[in-house]
Amino acid sequence: MLSRDTNSDVPDDTEQERPAEATEELVDPRLILGPLLRHVDETSATVWVESAVATQVAVRAGDRSWTANTFTAHGHHYCLVHVDGLGPGQEFGYTVEIDGDEVWPPVGSVHPPSRIRTLDFSRPLSVAFGSCRTSVAHDPVGNRKHGVDALRALSLRMMEQPTSKWPDLLLFLGDQVYADETSEAMREFITARRSIEEPPGDELKDYEEYAHLYRLAWTDSVNRWLLSTLPSAMIFDDHDIRDDWNTSAEWREEMARTSWWRDRIVGGLGSYWVYQHLGNLSPADRDQDPVWQHVRRTEGREDIAEFLDDHAEKADAKPDFYRWSYSRDLGRTRLIVIDSRCARVLEPRTRQILDAPEMDWLDGLLQGDRDHVLVGTSLPFLLPAGLHHLEAWDEAVADGAWGGRGRKFGERIRQGADLEHWAAFQKSFQRVAAMARDVVNGRRGSPPATVIFLSGDVHHSYLAEVALPEPTAHGRILQAVCSPIRNPMPRSMRFAFAAMAYGFAWPTGRAVARSAKVPEPPFTWRITKGPWFENSIARLDITGRDIQLCWEKPKLDSDDSAHPQLHPVGEATIVAPRV
Repeated sequence: MLSRDTNSDVPDDTEQERPAEATEELVDPRLILGPLLRHVDETSATVWVESAVATQVAVRAGDRSWTANTFTAHGHHYCLVHVDGLGPGQEFGYTVEIDGDEVWPPVGSVHPPSRIRTLDFSRPLSVAFGSCRTSVAHDPVGNRKHGVDALRALSLRMMEQPTSKWPDLLLFLGDQVYADETSEAMREFITARRSIEEPPGDELKDYEEYAHLYRLAWTDSVNRWLLSTLPSAMIFDDHDIRDDWNTSAEWREEMARTSWWRDRIVGGLGSYWVYQHLGNLSPADRDQDPVWQHVRRTEGREDIAEFLDDHAEKADAKPDFYRWSYSRDLGRTRLIVIDSRCARVLEPRTRQILDAPEMDWLDGLLQGDRDHVLVGTSLPFLLPAGLHHLEAWDEAVADGAWGGRGRKFGERIRQGADLEHWAAFQKSFQRVAAMARDVVNGRRGSPPATVIFLSGDVHHSYLAEVALPEPTAHGRILQAVCSPIRNPMPRSMRFAFAAMAYGFAWPTGRAVARSAKVPEPPFTWRITKGPWFENSIARLDITGRDIQLCWEKPKLDSDDSAHPQLHPVGEATIVAPRV
């Protein structure tokens, strides 16, 4: 188990209770969402909640408590409680109070106490990750349509484990919510407030509908316990806003012509800042954040809706207005989480997946002098090689490599086949590939053992590794993909996709890419593990310069649809090159 800071007066109650059979929980109506345990470091933690009214929220552990007042956005009330004065490796249970009354844990809860565990970098580091999770019932119907929820299976296992076996961080790599593919419960909420006969139909329209979507995603009792206990970091992908978000300039122009897009993008980015992004930030980064500075200035006295909407609209219109990307140093491991959606430059022939300031920011962080560099990006940096070549070819054709008719053909293929990953932004791909290559070759400080891109999006999982030609390379470049958590590719599509992406695309992609004069990648790579198409969650266990990587899928071992267990799908031992 994690060690306790003996100088702290926060109680150490690391003995785990075991989960019992589910009973009816009674969540206090004043607590709408949360608590979510978000940014945690060696000496502090951040607890996020949504409450029913403007109030004061307290996090309590033994004789100590930490309080904060709520702020209001679009009539909803939120609070971020900064739990400070802690020590490395400290661990304790906590409760949440509103106006002095305990509202968490729920009455009748059979789950263990929610916990805060600070990081201790003298111990191995464990990071779980995945993407793409729909929020539907955990019953036979929901499991048949969406598969068994890997996140639920992880939560149930943690309830039965000693805390020493838990991950230190859960990294969500996009599509935590689906704004364009709504569930029956979400459609019921939409039809109660507007007609779905009018655009955007049964897709989300505004902030209010996003707030309800997050409520559906985060109120299931098992996963709610997990989010209250396991620190999380998040980044958006397209379905958080809409499928193919920011694919191309033509796509943006088409959306701008609709009557509903402005409300969607403003509501989507504004709610993302409140529900996901705010909790990603360290205390120091929060203090520099312009929206948080506005929250602090108003001291909860006014609704920040107008400021938040204006901020979201500007962030959408001008990529360099605001940075959604962030980074953290986790001991000898650096985690860089990249916004590969909103930071795009889409004008033909100048396309970039990251605009100039964002790329310069990444350039400054993608450095050596540490054991590992983890780059979280919702879209895989390294696709199967044949598919990479096809996307690079399509970008060139859509930019005019085959003339005017070819340009229209390329754009239709790009939007129709979702060809908009890193490979479809060749200038950005080539530059980041060169950065990673320089890092492991020792041109940016002492080389780390690995540079690993962590991604989701593609609804299958795999591990790829770069073959570097330089004998001086003392590190490895890899791509680890885990997708989906709960939204599997239909079985009828899996064989066709695998045949295309892993077979047909290889000779075809390379040939057509050359015909469009696409530059060759600066290195080669191959898939070394996978592909796997099941719902899954992945985990990196880092010990010094070596890594154990595994993917696990949820499985029902009986007719009980609510209690899945995790089973291994694939694993890899990544041993650092010996210098």
